[in-house]
Amino acid sequence: MSNKIVFYWHPMSSATPVACALAELDVPHERVKVDIKAGEQHRPDFLALNPNGKVPTLTVDGAPMFEALAIAMWLGERYGVSSGLWPTAGTPAHLQAVSWCTWAYVSYGAQLTRLQAAHDMGTPQDAHGASAHKAMDQLLALLDARLARQPWMLGEAYTLVDLIVASVIGYSAYIGAPVASHPTTLAWLQKVQARPSMQIDA
Repeated sequence: MSNKIVFYWHPMSSATPVACALAELDVPHERVKVDIKAGEQHRPDFLALNPNGKVPTLTVDGAPMFEALAIAMWLGERYGVSSGLWPTAGTPAHLQAVSWCTWAYVSYGAQLTRLQAAHDMGTPQDAHGASAHKAMDQLLALLDARLARQPWMLGEAYTLVDLIVASVIGYSAYIGAPVASHPTTLAWLQKVQARPSMQIDA
């Protein structure tokens, strides 16, 4: 039995990785645009679904969930296992999938937030921006070492883990993270970004 999925989003936002995951997994869903520039995310009906007042938000048979990472991993669990786009629970690959997706949003994401703040203030070269840049460089070296051993995050085949991690790495490159200094990671990122599912956020 299929779930009724409603996806609340805004183009070119933190909802983008979820939009791409839905496309990659070919999940039937209804899409509702929330005009965050007009403040629609603060309307009482939307806050009832996501008290944070942010996109992405997803409802599954009417039950809401939020946070891009949580939604993307749930989609993998629910729709990706049969197609090989998400590893089976209880396997070593599943442990790695959860670890690396969380690494992207939490460990790397913490430094991305610092760099974003410096970028927004117009001071990316100050002490805070430089410190974030150096920490991201060290984290990217870890990713580069992993991708030097195998073509994709979990091994020989592309999975949703590549999409999730690349979404964070790609945005970080856009605001000045030193991704280009890690050629293996850069080549992998370009392969992920070239997939048809990554072209749909418009």
